[in-house]
Amino acid sequence: MSINKFSITSEYHNINLVNKKIKAFCLDEHVPINVIDAIEICITEALNNVIKHSYEGKSGNKIDLIVGISSTKIDIDILETGLPRTNFDKPKLEFDPNDINSAPEGGMGLYIIDSLMNSTSYSSKNGLNITSFSKNLHD
Repeated sequence: MSINKFSITSEYHNINLVNKKIKAFCLDEHVPINVIDAIEICITEALNNVIKHSYEGKSGNKIDLIVGISSTKIDIDILETGLPRTNFDKPKLEFDPNDINSAPEGGMGLYIIDSLMNSTSYSSKNGLNITSFSKNLHD
């Protein structure tokens, strides 16, 4: 397994920078482009949540990403020390497509991650929050 660690601080402009580095790592490891695309979307959604909710939009807080690539899957762990998540419900996309006002205004990031990844998890212990997800390389 190839493992690489990436660190950023909690500013939104760093999300694109770390995604570019992770994409380069994935390409070097011959990860299929459709998997890379899904991973990029999920990293963006997860990091947006960390910055907005865990760190309450405050800059300068450390976020570590650990990416592991094996012959069968890619694993992503996002480690941070902000406010722990309190809602562990799996989101659902339930609204009337004929009524634009019934569409959800937020919370879709978790739905997207759960939909694109093969597994997702979250834990918080001793002040360390870990969001994890993995994607099979070949479905």
